[in-house]
Amino acid sequence: MQQIFVNDGPIEGKFNISGSDAHHLIKVVRLRVGEKIRVSTSLGTNFICEVSQVVDKDMIVNVIEEVPSTELPNKIYLFQAIPKGDRMETIIEKSVELGAYEIIPVEMKNCIVKLDDKKKKSKVERYQAIAKSAAEQSKRSIIPQIHSVMSFKEAFEYAKNLDVLLLPYESKNGMQDTFDALAELKKGQSIGVFIGPEGGFAPSEIEMVQDSMKIVSLGHRILRTDTAAICSLAMLMLKCEEL
Repeated sequence: MQQIFVNDGPIEGKFNISGSDAHHLIKVVRLRVGEKIRVSTSLGTNFICEVSQVVDKDMIVNVIEEVPSTELPNKIYLFQAIPKGDRMETIIEKSVELGAYEIIPVEMKNCIVKLDDKKKKSKVERYQAIAKSAAEQSKRSIIPQIHSVMSFKEAFEYAKNLDVLLLPYESKNGMQDTFDALAELKKGQSIGVFIGPEGGFAPSEIEMVQDSMKIVSLGHRILRTDTAAICSLAMLMLKCEEL
């Protein structure tokens, strides 16, 4: 079943879909009268609808029923060091599928890639489009926000408002620290997880945050930055679903 996101709720039990979404549904997907579609609003409400009319470039769908949210009970913020190549696109796609609420690209000391202001803007626009597509594919109730690129210090200041902060690194107690951190999570808490770059966190970055974050482990193997992000979010998703 196709999914789209709209800004407002239904009017008199109907949604009027226009613009690029309508074009995609009519010309690409070729939805016809009588077929069903899932519509999610900016408030996170979700509806199963039936196509009632296709008029020129617009599509009108009738609400059949409201369905439950697919969001996790915790908001997960991924602070991701900017990787080389197209790895960030993969990270965003998989992170959205795994339930991330917001993704913040972070410039860290050991990042191989350095972006100028123009590239930062274009990259974030591209990343947001990927997040939208992944949210539709995975039937999310919201489209996660891709934040503007931050420095490590800016990201740390932004993260201070969250309830729990996790940083996968060389944990002195191995996986036990990870098990303990997951066991302490409570429903409704906001969770930030910081993922380092290909070159790892700089000692100065660890020194800056070590008193504010829980240092955890992802195992004895060295993971690529994209693997580390997916691994961390998969663990958090499993725990949050349990909550």
